[in-house]
Amino acid sequence: MPNFTKNAIKQAFIKLLDERPLKQITVKDIVEECGINRNSFYYHFADIPTLAEEIIMDEVTQIIEKYPTIDSIEICLQALTEFAHQNKRAIFHIYHSVNREMYEHYLWEVCESVVRTYTDTLLREHTISEDDRRILMQFYKCTCFGLITEWIRTGMHANIEQDLHRLCELRKGIPEEIIARCEKSPEA
Repeated sequence: MPNFTKNAIKQAFIKLLDERPLKQITVKDIVEECGINRNSFYYHFADIPTLAEEIIMDEVTQIIEKYPTIDSIEICLQALTEFAHQNKRAIFHIYHSVNREMYEHYLWEVCESVVRTYTDTLLREHTISEDDRRILMQFYKCTCFGLITEWIRTGMHANIEQDLHRLCELRKGIPEEIIARCEKSPEA
């Protein structure tokens, strides 16, 4: 039954995080919410930051598994906004807490994984230099991270899917042009 208890703790924490800021949640609140004792909490987690970190890592893993191939930057961005939409208040509370650095670290990891999958899919039939591949990944990673961070920072009010779709429409053909230039480059 340890997995049941561990999942109950995670769900209780997410529920509480949806209701109030992270700094207002205590271990006592979590154990009361899921009907366990403090020892059960500490058996599974060292503290609340460890719990939050595991939940974020679980989500990172799910996103990575859900998108084994990505053939557009729009799908990259959709993958990154999906969890935020489902847990909007929780994400907002984490983002505006002292643990924002942890959240940004994991968002960066998700961006890197999603962009790597996109880049691998996009370039699978093309030969470009490792430097060009690295530069392209860095560009797309920073773009994804920046767009998502700005959306969260401004309260997640904008219709991000509509904006992302329009952005992708405006940049159609650019990835293909970049690939063509990379292949013509003497470093390729």
